[in-house]
Amino acid sequence: MEEQIAQNCEQSLSVSKRHSLRALSSIRSLINNPNTSNSTLSSLLETLTRSLQLTDSDSLTRHHELTLLAGLSLRHPHFSPLISNSLRSNSLLFSSYSPRLAAAAALAVISDHTVDDRFFVSLCFASSVSVRLWLLRNAERFNVRPHLLFTVCLGLTKDPYPYVREAALNGLVCLLKHVVFEDVDLIQGCCCRAVELLRDHEDCVRCAAVRVVSEWGKMLIACIDEKNRIDCLDVVFIQLCSMIRDMRMEVRVEAFNALGKVGMISEIVLLQTLSKKVLGATKEKKFHSLGAAECFEISASAAAGTFVHGFEDEFYEVRKSACSSLGSLVILSEKFAGEALNLLVDMLNDDSVTVRLQALETMHIMVTCEHLNLEDKHMHMDEADVFSVLFFIGRSHGNFAACIIKEVCQEIEPDSDDKLGFDNARVAAFLVLAISVPLSCEQNVRSIPPQIFSYAVTLLGRISYALSDVMNQHSLMAYLSLCSRLSNFSEANFKGEDTPLHEAKSDDPNCTTEVSIGADIHMQKSSDEASKSRSWIHGKLKETATSRCQLEEEDEIWKALNIVLAKVRNVWSLVQSGFSKEALRILRACKEEVLTFKAESRGFDGALLFSLQYFKVLKLLTKGWEQFVPAKNIHHYEQGELEFLLGKLDRSLRELRCRFLGLSKEEELHVLELMLVSCLLRLSKFEICFYYTTMRNLSSTISHLEFLHQQGSTEPSNFVTAVKKSLFEINISHTSYRPSLFNQLLNSFSLSQLVFHGRLEHVHAELGVPDNSSENPVIFVSGLPVSIPFEITLYNISSVNRLWLRMTMSDETTQFVFLDSNLLGGCKDAKKFTYVAPFYRTPKASFTLRVCIGMECLFEDIHSVKGNGGPKRALAYLCNEKEVYFSRVSRG
Repeated sequence: MEEQIAQNCEQSLSVSKRHSLRALSSIRSLINNPNTSNSTLSSLLETLTRSLQLTDSDSLTRHHELTLLAGLSLRHPHFSPLISNSLRSNSLLFSSYSPRLAAAAALAVISDHTVDDRFFVSLCFASSVSVRLWLLRNAERFNVRPHLLFTVCLGLTKDPYPYVREAALNGLVCLLKHVVFEDVDLIQGCCCRAVELLRDHEDCVRCAAVRVVSEWGKMLIACIDEKNRIDCLDVVFIQLCSMIRDMRMEVRVEAFNALGKVGMISEIVLLQTLSKKVLGATKEKKFHSLGAAECFEISASAAAGTFVHGFEDEFYEVRKSACSSLGSLVILSEKFAGEALNLLVDMLNDDSVTVRLQALETMHIMVTCEHLNLEDKHMHMDEADVFSVLFFIGRSHGNFAACIIKEVCQEIEPDSDDKLGFDNARVAAFLVLAISVPLSCEQNVRSIPPQIFSYAVTLLGRISYALSDVMNQHSLMAYLSLCSRLSNFSEANFKGEDTPLHEAKSDDPNCTTEVSIGADIHMQKSSDEASKSRSWIHGKLKETATSRCQLEEEDEIWKALNIVLAKVRNVWSLVQSGFSKEALRILRACKEEVLTFKAESRGFDGALLFSLQYFKVLKLLTKGWEQFVPAKNIHHYEQGELEFLLGKLDRSLRELRCRFLGLSKEEELHVLELMLVSCLLRLSKFEICFYYTTMRNLSSTISHLEFLHQQGSTEPSNFVTAVKKSLFEINISHTSYRPSLFNQLLNSFSLSQLVFHGRLEHVHAELGVPDNSSENPVIFVSGLPVSIPFEITLYNISSVNRLWLRMTMSDETTQFVFLDSNLLGGCKDAKKFTYVAPFYRTPKASFTLRVCIGMECLFEDIHSVKGNGGPKRALAYLCNEKEVYFSRVSRG
């Protein structure tokens, strides 16, 4: 059948364009089919190379032909030398190709990673921009001599098209990953060109130029003598400092990233970066620039205020990068770290949480290198948190706060010279506590003198910043104004006066409300405005209380879930004692209890699904364990049943580890210990042990456990230590298979309590075939591939994951189709798309396929699987199997 299709394709390629494209489509199916014989593939290769030499072929057909040759070379590498030699022998043919065809030809010949210099250079300097760009971006796939690639990249930095210049600069950076250059003149020439491009009109080129100056600058520093090395370091650093005021945010981020990688810088240059004012020591300090002109000098003052500008930048990405870069430099000088701290503490109040975290990380680095010297002047930068806590105390415990304010009221009032002491941190704290009291209950309004709310207006900015999660500055102003008036009204009503709320006036001659607050909050505001403000305050208070109740409810769910998991730990003693039925009964009860949480949960699906899968693992583990415990009235499995049971246990553990994101180290260690138990159970039975495979899995799991323990600086459990010791002894002594040893290790296992430390994301998928049923099947022709349109939705999948479609017929014939990572796109939550997959092994009768999506477990060791082109690791399946129906039609 294959040979017949190949012959038909050869005839069709010479007939017409329509027939040619149809023939090329058939050829593609044969190339992609892993079961196509080598003789058929050889015939297709001859057909394609012969068709390329036809002078009357149109460019579209030639492009398809070259693409097919590239696919043949990639999928069947043993044909690569033949394809490469065939295309290289037609060098005159290349000259007649369009740039697009030349690129396709290049793709076809690089599969064996051997391209001669002349061919590579001729393509690099082709007239097409897309060809030059493609070649530069794929330069690492060619085995081109490094110095030739350097020459080409350096030359193309002068290309008129910006993306080519960017790719050429990136190529220069990539070269340093594989090659060490020692020619100082060559390195300096590269640096000079990069410095010139720091002033390029295009943003992407400037970003790439910054990277080249950084990486090649370090190479230049390494090559010169020690006498001039410090000056060279300073030059590279100052050159990069000149880019932190670039127009584009991306360039500024790249510049700060590069600054942290330079290395040992002169202290005076470092200190200059913290001050916009030019320091006396740097005013006269000059260096020779990395630029082309030898007479061109660069002043150390060019670094003035580098980090000041970075911390003041409007983009949080730049501020974060500046904090990170500072963390790399504070280890160089204690004096620099001390002065940098004055700027860094301001970043603890940054609007962006990522910046605040990075600032804390930088301070942690200062502590590590013993360069952190906190002074009293730095402590007021924690002020917002203190204000927030005091406000919460006054709102929750109004009577208590009112008593404190009554005792310290004299401290808040002006002194004998009528001067207010609001700059005093203690007074400011009392003001925040006082203004929160009315929110505890309405009766407490009269307990705070009205002028207190007026005094608080003088700290409006500081207080509103601390209370940003409760109210904004405008609302705080309205609240203070309302409380000032309500305090007066409550005082009047408390004295027994019947003055209506909207007519109430303050008779207190000492009230300074009108003086302190100003015209915006005068008493003449209408009662409607006061009513609106009061309603808003009560509404905001209710909203805050609701939010707090939600948090409390979430905490209760977490606590309840961990309590259920604690019960599971206690179940294990029953399993070890042989009471497996009782243990399974308790596990079922725990599962039912967790299912009741689902209706109440908000964002806990990952943790709940993990718990249910965990119970399933323990259920299988219990059923497997009872085969090794001498107890009465237990069910003994046959060999096939036990192997099936342990296979389900392995798959469930694999899913537990692969299909949940956000596992803490403790949770991952817990799962890995269960994987050890699964291996030992299998090794304890000679009939199902698969000794060498299982021992390899056991060793790999131990290695993962060791790595996690080292990362977390934690001690392994006694069980893990015993398994590790026994494994070492087996490897050293090459002892024969001893089931008793593995049984002994199993007895040392005890189940620790699983405790959740945070939320988990569940990795799963949905799979469907639109309009497909037993009444509406997909039509196919026997012996030919058939296309299946799938609608796929992926949840919490990243482009790092390797996904496969597994398609299985009733006779267990299985075919895998790889889902291209470009389709995944690094989606965090969900992504829906349509994917058309081919199925090649169509039978002679109507049939049904069972299809599901599997994800390679990247932690597994690479191994071979049945069938060509399938996954190299074990799969964790992300959805239930979907049945797809097919109906055969006869050929017309």
